[in-house]
Amino acid sequence: MRIRALTLDLDDTLWPVLPALERADHDVDAYLRQHYPDVARAWPIPAMRALRAEVAAERTDLAHDFTAQRHLTMRRAFTTCGIDEVPLEILWEIYFSARNSVDLFPDSLPALQRIASRWPVASLTNGNADLDRIGIREHFAHHVSARDTGIPKPDARIFLAAAERLGIAPGEILHVGDDPELDVVGARDAGLRTAWINRAGHPWPGALGAAPDLDLRDMVALADWLDAQG
Repeated sequence: MRIRALTLDLDDTLWPVLPALERADHDVDAYLRQHYPDVARAWPIPAMRALRAEVAAERTDLAHDFTAQRHLTMRRAFTTCGIDEVPLEILWEIYFSARNSVDLFPDSLPALQRIASRWPVASLTNGNADLDRIGIREHFAHHVSARDTGIPKPDARIFLAAAERLGIAPGEILHVGDDPELDVVGARDAGLRTAWINRAGHPWPGALGAAPDLDLRDMVALADWLDAQG
C-alpha cells in the first residue's frame, strides 16, 4: 500500500492515559478538600466519577466534548452543595495540568521523531490531550480532535476531516491507534488504511469485521514498517 501521511491516536497509543487521569482526579480532590470541604465530603472521587458518567449519559449531545462534560459535572457537584460560585478556571487548570502530565511509552518518542521526519502526521483524538503541554507539538502537522470537529471517533467524518486537513486522499493515509473499534473500524469505514497498536498482543476481535492492515506491538514496529516501504 502507498502511504503519504498518517493520522495518529494519542491516549493509550503514545502513552498510558489512566495514570494521568487518576492523578488529575486526586489533584482536584485535594484542592476541594482544602478549599471546599463540603463538596469534597459530598463528592469523593468515586462519587465524582459516577456523577460524570451520569452527565455523559444525559448529555449525549456532548459525546464529542469531554471538557464540557467535566465542567458540567463540577457545576452540578457544587450546586448540590448549595454553592453557586464555582471556581471552574482553577479546577480545570488543576485537572488539565495533571491530565497532560503523561509518561510516554519508551518507544513512542523515538518512533514519532523518525516518522514525522518523513511523513506528515495529524493527531486524531476523542480526548483533550494538549500537544504543547506534553511537548510533542513539533512532530505534528495538524491536530484534529472530536471537540473541535464536533464529531467523535469512530464516526467516519472525523477521519475524513483529518484527510481534508492533510490534503491527501483517505486511501493514502494510514491511521494508527490502539482501539479496535474507535480507531481501526472507524478509519476503515472512512477509507483509510489501518494500523493497530496492539501492545498486549491480543487476537483481533473477529466480530468487528476485517482485521487491520497492520497489527503491530509498538510504535517502533510502525516506524520500521514505514522505513521498509522506502
